[in-house]
Amino acid sequence: MPHQHSEPGLRSATRASDWQGPPYRAKLAAMTKPRLIVKLAKEDFKFSAAHFTVFPSKEAERLHGHNYRVRIEIEGTDPGPDGLLVPVAEVKANLRALCASLDERTLVPEKSPHLEVNREADAIEIAFGERRYRLPAADTRLLPLQNVTMELLATHLWHELAPSLTGGRVERLVVEVEETAGQSASYAGPIGGG
Repeated sequence: MPHQHSEPGLRSATRASDWQGPPYRAKLAAMTKPRLIVKLAKEDFKFSAAHFTVFPSKEAERLHGHNYRVRIEIEGTDPGPDGLLVPVAEVKANLRALCASLDERTLVPEKSPHLEVNREADAIEIAFGERRYRLPAADTRLLPLQNVTMELLATHLWHELAPSLTGGRVERLVVEVEETAGQSASYAGPIGGG
């Protein structure tokens, strides 16, 4: 029985000759083309922030904090005539700015269906069930997320960083957010298609 491929648009292929016609030739070339991967994991790609996660059972963690670390991988196939896939100084500056915008803040998911978030001139009020928080606005970062999890933080940072990489030789970006040692989540996607 032929092997079933999970890739959309590909029929079963069991012999090399099955890969000779379109669209198989392009798919095979894409899978076998050598890739350049630039990995950036600098010491200062980090932020310390407070948060609490709301679980599907509608329970939530207590307010607590993490020292988050961020790592990225930038992929492409052509370093161009200058030998660079991407000018890393600009990428590092953008990532440092993103980390600084989250550093020493309480992260609040403003799209959460479980939280009531009210903005005042100098404060943010958050209600979750019987819990009430009143935080200084300057110390709070409202994020366009449903929850504050390492998965959604990685996704958020990817969407913030990716636009600065479009129009160049970068084809794919991976953003990893480490919440604690040995516990992280990554979001990966093509540049221009995220």
